[in-house]
Amino acid sequence: MRYVYLRAFCTFVMIHLGAALDNGLARTPQMGWNSWAKFGCGVSEQAVLSMAQAIVETGLDKFGYQYVVIDDCWHGPSRNRSTGAPLADPTLFPNGIKKLADEIHGLGLKLGLYSSAGSMTCARRFGSLGYEEIDAQTYAEWGIDYLKYDNCYNEGQSGTPLISYNRYRRMFDALNATGRPILYSMCNWGEDQPWNWASTIANSWRVSGDLTDNFGRYDDRCPCTSMLDCKLPGFYCSVARIIDFAAPLGSKAGTGGWNDLDILEVGNGGMTNDEYITHFSMWSILKSPLLLGNDLTSMSQDTLDIITNDAIIALNQDPTNSAANRVFSRLIEGGGSLSLWVGSLVNGTTVVAIMNTSSKHQRLHLSFDEIFIDWLPARTFSYRVFDLWQKTPSKAGETLDFSQWTNSPIWGGDLGIRTAALSGIDVGVHATRVFKFVPW
Repeated sequence: MRYVYLRAFCTFVMIHLGAALDNGLARTPQMGWNSWAKFGCGVSEQAVLSMAQAIVETGLDKFGYQYVVIDDCWHGPSRNRSTGAPLADPTLFPNGIKKLADEIHGLGLKLGLYSSAGSMTCARRFGSLGYEEIDAQTYAEWGIDYLKYDNCYNEGQSGTPLISYNRYRRMFDALNATGRPILYSMCNWGEDQPWNWASTIANSWRVSGDLTDNFGRYDDRCPCTSMLDCKLPGFYCSVARIIDFAAPLGSKAGTGGWNDLDILEVGNGGMTNDEYITHFSMWSILKSPLLLGNDLTSMSQDTLDIITNDAIIALNQDPTNSAANRVFSRLIEGGGSLSLWVGSLVNGTTVVAIMNTSSKHQRLHLSFDEIFIDWLPARTFSYRVFDLWQKTPSKAGETLDFSQWTNSPIWGGDLGIRTAALSGIDVGVHATRVFKFVPW
């Protein structure tokens, strides 16, 4: 009976997701690496190749990291004067993008590129507004597999959902016309509420201004407290701020179309290890694309352990495609909060996460009435509980099969069978505990 109920609930969740783009891509959130956080405008052919090689050498590809995305500043000084086609910087990319794509594909990976739905990119290189067809065709000829499409210099073509939809729809149509499967990653910073309209044209869409490598600092450059009525998405948004932005949006994403919380900062040095664990955990359970942004050639063991925690990655890639929901957020004296997040997983299992954004250690008792507040029959079950950050890291070279992990000890530290409550939970400063509940 317990499996029947929970599986029915999962089906209910999936049915009520908005219609998503069905181009065969991003059936689960895309994973890979993006150049911007590490290289900015210093990106080059050699830098991209070194990161791609590091993905293979460290075994990250076995964990699902497959896209290598070149962000802004790959562009030459101008377009081809006779055809209008985009040209790469001949100094930074001396062998051209097509040759680079061939080398990336030879490693078993895929190559992504960046442009903007404006007259210029954010770094003031040539944009794609008005050049959608020639740009898409050129990307396809180069062998590009992924397009990150930004929002800078949009010439006022924003302000209502329909205006933004029409602007981004032009590149969607152009990509489709090439006949090449190219994952379309919209980056319009949550402007004009893309979660309400982007799912039919894009595989992912940014929900906020740019993330910075900081856990909870307030910054005036990221002024909004909610994206639902935000007029200035900004940038320098903290991890905690973006989690708040994403909290109400889980039901707006699903198979083929995802809420994008921005590039991961894990390993870039601005946060503690516990903060990076929170960062990676929450991006995973909120079903954000997982695009690494660190230097893959010189990672600490702590960084590698975080980004290769297969139990956490499997939450992100779980085939129910249902983001976790914030059940409560309790303010803590002195600042910050303690929040409970719950989401359905394959085969009637459940993810339960507790996040502490305060500067004080927290200890709590969670009743099943709280955990399963929306799932009344589930409160009466017993569960085998696994602590997903108390586990032996998987070997980088081993073959992983997320679909086979439903009841496997690979999920982490076995806390035994629990009935009615999960007691004695300690959550450190800016830390997150993540558990998997298996009906028993």
